[in-house]
Amino acid sequence: MQRIYAWLRAHPLWVDSVCTIPVFGLGVLQVFSDGSSTDAPTWWWLLLTTLLSLGMMLHRVRPFTATALVVVGGLMQLVWDNTITAANYAMLVSLYTAAKSGPRWLSRAGLAMTLIGPAVLLARFPSSAESSFKANLFGLTFTVVLLAIAWVLGDSMRTRRAFYAELEERATRLEFERDQQAQIAAAAERARIARELHDVVAHNVSVMVVQADGAAYAIDAAPDRAREALGTIAATGREALAEMRRLLGVLRSQTETEAYVPQPGVEQLDELVEQVRTTGLNVELTVAGVPVELPQSVALTAYRIVQEALTNTRKHGGPDVTAKVGVGYGEAGLEMEISDDGRGAAAPGDGMGHGLVGMRERVAMLGGRLRTGPTVGGGWSVSAMLPYAGRPDSASAAAGPSRTTLQGAQ
Repeated sequence: MQRIYAWLRAHPLWVDSVCTIPVFGLGVLQVFSDGSSTDAPTWWWLLLTTLLSLGMMLHRVRPFTATALVVVGGLMQLVWDNTITAANYAMLVSLYTAAKSGPRWLSRAGLAMTLIGPAVLLARFPSSAESSFKANLFGLTFTVVLLAIAWVLGDSMRTRRAFYAELEERATRLEFERDQQAQIAAAAERARIARELHDVVAHNVSVMVVQADGAAYAIDAAPDRAREALGTIAATGREALAEMRRLLGVLRSQTETEAYVPQPGVEQLDELVEQVRTTGLNVELTVAGVPVELPQSVALTAYRIVQEALTNTRKHGGPDVTAKVGVGYGEAGLEMEISDDGRGAAAPGDGMGHGLVGMRERVAMLGGRLRTGPTVGGGWSVSAMLPYAGRPDSASAAAGPSRTTLQGAQ
């Protein structure tokens, strides 16, 4: 049926032509059956019927032409005879189309003609007998009402189409704004991540420079080539640090005055959980596996994921919700799962999802995996796997506090 409807909508001329055939046939039949009862010749009635029928056939594909044909037919009736034929049905169709899809001036003109046309017809063909005059007045009143109904139906269809078009435009605009907001949120999150990584990498490079300089001064009997190599390391570290600050300096506002502070990591999760508990949310933290030394980028990402997940639970989980935070040291990476028993998919979200965007950005930068969504038994779950990319060896681990380790379980 959908294909049939689509074909009918795509070929309006064929549909209107088929609908016009019965009207034209009845009009011609009326011409040959009642032609002797009027003063107008047969050719005049045939021409009138043809004009009105063509106006009905073309009312959707050529609305202005159809309106002109119907107007000409109406004027012909005013000139010679006021007999109503089956072809006059085209006037209702033309008026409906003008009110539905024609310009505003044509719609208003059609509404005016529903009142002016019958009045002119009554003035053009007055009746001398009082009873006949009352009968004609009743008939003309009926005609006015019939024409007014056709106009009202067409104008109502115009209003509905305009309303649906506005809804579609609004939906398109909201979808565009949502995509734009998501892109802005992603860009803002990238900038924030870049600033945090700047601090992390800057600290490690600074430690490398200090150690290289210290090694160069500490060597007593080392050969010149070793001293030259250590000097190269120091120079390369300084150059890399300066270049990194120059490239990422655009991400910092000139008016930004926040101090460089140590970035949180996995070892601060117990403090984060305790802080969340003070807000009334019951949280349980468990750690499985043997703790390993993590790159600070991994530790920082893990902290941010837990922080954002618990924030979403507090905002959308509902009253008396409880949350569980699980951290496991696997063979390939750090495995995390944050779940709650709240409202899950039934939670009234704000439609923005910027926190989830931030999670995906962070995990994607580390080459990890992230899964978020409602659980089967109700509630919401966030699962992530962060690979041990850049895990330090024992020598670099002794360089300083650039790695974060979570000891023990809670």
